[in-house]
Amino acid sequence: MYVVLSRSGRDVRAQSVDDGGRVIGEPQVIPATRLPEWVDAQEAQRSSTLRWTWSDTRDWYPSLLGAGLRVRRAHDLRLSHRILVGAQSRPSRGASAAPAQEGPPLRSDASWTAPEPVGGPPPPADAATLFDDAALLAVTTEPDVGVPWPATADGSVPFDPVEALQAQLRVIDALPGAAGLRLLVAAESAGALAAAEMRAAGLPWRADIHAALLEAVLGPRPSMGARPVELERLAGVLRHHLDDRALNPDSPTEVLRALRRAGLSVSSTSKWELQRVEHPVIEPLLEYKRRARLYAANGWVWLDTWVRDGRFRPEYVVGGVVSGRWAGSGGGALQLPKQIRSAVVADPGWRLVVADAAQLEPRVLAALSRDHRMADAGRGRDLYDGIVATGAVEDRSQAKSAMLGAMYGATQGRGGQLVPRLARAFPLAIAYVERAARAGERGESVTSLLGRASPQPSAAEIEAERAAFAADAVPGAERAARARARSRGRFTRNFVVQATAAEWALAWMAGVRTRLRERFPGPLEHSPHLAYFLHDELVVHAPAASADAVADIVRESAAEAGRILFGTFPITFPLSVAVVDDYSAAKDAPPSAGRGITDTTAASGPSTSIARR
Repeated sequence: MYVVLSRSGRDVRAQSVDDGGRVIGEPQVIPATRLPEWVDAQEAQRSSTLRWTWSDTRDWYPSLLGAGLRVRRAHDLRLSHRILVGAQSRPSRGASAAPAQEGPPLRSDASWTAPEPVGGPPPPADAATLFDDAALLAVTTEPDVGVPWPATADGSVPFDPVEALQAQLRVIDALPGAAGLRLLVAAESAGALAAAEMRAAGLPWRADIHAALLEAVLGPRPSMGARPVELERLAGVLRHHLDDRALNPDSPTEVLRALRRAGLSVSSTSKWELQRVEHPVIEPLLEYKRRARLYAANGWVWLDTWVRDGRFRPEYVVGGVVSGRWAGSGGGALQLPKQIRSAVVADPGWRLVVADAAQLEPRVLAALSRDHRMADAGRGRDLYDGIVATGAVEDRSQAKSAMLGAMYGATQGRGGQLVPRLARAFPLAIAYVERAARAGERGESVTSLLGRASPQPSAAEIEAERAAFAADAVPGAERAARARARSRGRFTRNFVVQATAAEWALAWMAGVRTRLRERFPGPLEHSPHLAYFLHDELVVHAPAASADAVADIVRESAAEAGRILFGTFPITFPLSVAVVDDYSAAKDAPPSAGRGITDTTAASGPSTSIARR
């Protein structure tokens, strides 16, 4: 049941719509000042069936949170619109050319069928889950019927949110993989709720500790426009070694010219290139870059801007990356350096429950491709150690390089040299990303497991590439066109894995959020709540007395996420869980401090294991 909210002057109009898009009854009109009270009453009566539907969670949910409410489920029209426009824009391309015995072909066309129901068995009846219809997840084979999308010229949702919802439900039902898309828009909307809650609650932050860290690394806070004393000291060292009294070490162009004048053959000032050079200037230059980056990204100005009343409240952008990964529009939440994580300190009497999934993307690839050999390699142990045990490579470092090379399209260097060995050991997994790469090179779109589509080149770009192969083409045009095609292939190769990993993370986070709300009802500030999210890592801020129960919820939700996406396929997602006082201690917390590693198995639930990053 959807309850569609829209504003009408000082009132809010609420219209019920059933799961098939049919309007139920007459709309209710609620004074805006009474909306929290009304929503609270509706949640209390029928929260298990309601899905609050609104134009944008960022516009509607903060006021409810401010009134002490947490809703169970939502449907974000803006986020769903973006997903469905991408899914609908993919043309039907007929049967896949991939051999059937290589595993399920990519859903870059309308002919993809799952070898088994993708959703697998439904979660336990008593599980508090956002995805009540997970058992219905199956991919269909009807053709793309091209349902018109009622969008305005700028791509925004129509003015009438009821019509927008009805259009979205029609589009979903008409597209291949309808159940997967339903689950995807539900997960994306759940992510929007979580993002709003994390911004409202904030990440606990000790400004005094942060300031002390800055002073230890940079010296006292400088006056406006001045360089910190430690950076100025290092700048003097650089000028001395490069014999350039006027050198501005903050200018990569000036530094590169000075390095070349000193006889160093370098093409950039990147850390990776500089580390291969032997010269007295390299160590202080790398140290300068490290400290300058801290000063610019998380210095005193950042602290003044983003930390208030002991909380860091960043601006998350749900699905801000085309693969579905989150981005940030303020605060740099997705790039918190290790140097300042000790400033993230739980409130007195509270703890931080920090959990992260090890080797998420390679394990997602094993499940996507139904490569049982790769799944077996990671069962009950570190995946890279398991790859070594198969004899495919000699050591863990080689295994990691080979896997990254396969997922990111390396053709040279160590990773590129090792990929063929990985392909012999795990042919289904490597064939899966290879097919994704070939689709991208042809200008086709590929999708995640649930149906998020990769962007396609424009018609003009495709036409330009065709012209590049003509007899009268400009010299070098063909080579440039082939390079662009390979670049697209590297993107789609990784897209299918990264986008599905993002879906696993959304399902995990949504499960944690829902279980926390069910187990610990009440306002965010008084209950365990999500405080931070970083791709494959979650931080929950919880009263000390409930921290162990929260850790169990985090593990249960990870196991459920595997079942929802991959059904009975026996893939494991090792999850590291630490209960600590400050964020920096999570990676080093001993078992006695609450750190545990759990193998969350899609088919059989949690078991003990050891995993490394």
